[in-house]
Amino acid sequence: MSIRRRAAETQRKFFLSLCLGASASMIVPAHGQQLTCSRDQCEAVLHGTAPACTRLRIEAHGTVTLESGAAKQLSYTLKIAVSARDAAEARRLIESWPVHISSQGEWATVKAMGGAVMSVLSVDAPRLDAAEIVTAVGSVRANGVAGTLEIRTGAGNIDVGRAGGAVHCTTGVGRVSLDSTGGPATLETNLGDIVAREAGGAVEAQTGGGDVRIGTAWGPVTAMSGGGEISVGKAAGIVTLRNMAGPVQVGSAAGIRCDSASGGVRLANIAGPIRVATSMGNIMASLSGGGLSNSYLATGFGDITVVIPSNLGVTIQAEDDMADTVQRIVSDFAALQPRRQGTRIVAAGPVNGGGPLLQISGMGGTIFIKRQ
Repeated sequence: MSIRRRAAETQRKFFLSLCLGASASMIVPAHGQQLTCSRDQCEAVLHGTAPACTRLRIEAHGTVTLESGAAKQLSYTLKIAVSARDAAEARRLIESWPVHISSQGEWATVKAMGGAVMSVLSVDAPRLDAAEIVTAVGSVRANGVAGTLEIRTGAGNIDVGRAGGAVHCTTGVGRVSLDSTGGPATLETNLGDIVAREAGGAVEAQTGGGDVRIGTAWGPVTAMSGGGEISVGKAAGIVTLRNMAGPVQVGSAAGIRCDSASGGVRLANIAGPIRVATSMGNIMASLSGGGLSNSYLATGFGDITVVIPSNLGVTIQAEDDMADTVQRIVSDFAALQPRRQGTRIVAAGPVNGGGPLLQISGMGGTIFIKRQ
């Protein structure tokens, strides 16, 4: 058997063991290598292919792009930039950081590690039931994974297109965006915005500083920001928000818990319990019929407006501390007549026949209780 045929047979057996789940490892030779140099900078482009299993892990040092369901076999393109005196030195540096493909159990792993080089790795794969991408530094883009997806980068933006299962994304610094997932989503960044258009389950989003925008979540939402706007379009469960500085807005939810150090709060179509407190800022809450239990709205400085539909019975207990006039409580309901009680203006009574208790607490601002 010739050396070429022997090498081909060795590679064929490796790929077979890869997809059967046996532990195996090899350096996959690249083809179509291109090397260009200009002054002290050299760039190389490498290509490689291999049959892929249904679960893929990528380890890199630089930007990563993964497209699942885009090919019949796994293929990669690796762009590498190195500082070198000439092409010969550049080749030595590049060859010291080859692409490895290995397997363990159900997982295949592609390693394109860096070090003295920075890389841009693009991977096309058949349908993947699960994927994990880890890069020391660099942005990550992933799309089409049919099942679970986990992404971790030390610094860089994360962009997820479609995913069929649970998604977990973490970056040290950078923006995190998600188009859609069929399962829950956990999105984290120390500094940067978080945007999720649609999630098929619960959403957990946390940023040390930046905006959080959730479109639709078919489950509860938990979101925290060290400073920035938090907005939730629609949530099928309870929305729990904490914002150190910035406005909060919820379009529809089965209930809400919100603590804000400063910033206005706008709530619409809230069908469950409401527990909202802000140290500084206006609160605007539009209630929805049914599901409301004992609730409260409180601001240390600002106005509070509550809109109550005709089909919702509720008992109001409103008070405004340090108010200068009884006109600090304005009500559309005859049962709620403001009166002075020491330094406070209070109004209490049933609305639409009464129901769960809604406490409204302000300090110096105006409380508006409106009929829808």
